[in-house]
Amino acid sequence: MRQDQRSTCPISTALELVGDRWTLLVIRDLVFAGKRRFREFLQSEEAISTNVLSDRLRALMERGILRRDDDPTHAQKAVYSLTEKGLDLLPLLVAMSAWTQKHDPSTRRPEAVQLLQGGPRLLKQLEQQLRQSHGIASAA
Repeated sequence: MRQDQRSTCPISTALELVGDRWTLLVIRDLVFAGKRRFREFLQSEEAISTNVLSDRLRALMERGILRRDDDPTHAQKAVYSLTEKGLDLLPLLVAMSAWTQKHDPSTRRPEAVQLLQGGPRLLKQLEQQLRQSHGIASAA
């Protein structure tokens, strides 16, 4: 029986984990829009379908990028949070945003420009806010 060997290229591996369109948009919404519940993700302007959203949330949890907790306000609902592994994607999202804004000015968003102009200090502030709101222990 032939077993295909996956590439050992770090970029290829990253794309296997988060390389489809919807996965990074879910993470974007968690990070920049504060979305934490299923219905909130459905309200994004890209209009993800419920079955695709369910699949991406499940995959992100299986990969250790998100965790799912019971919603304290409703017994049948869940709240999604970043893990440390998920939070480590923050610089990637910021770099993608910077690249896109540099090469396609029609995509500019004031909050993204502000984050880029704020540099490492503002990025660290955002990381700390996300740690607190998602219940991620502070880095040592």
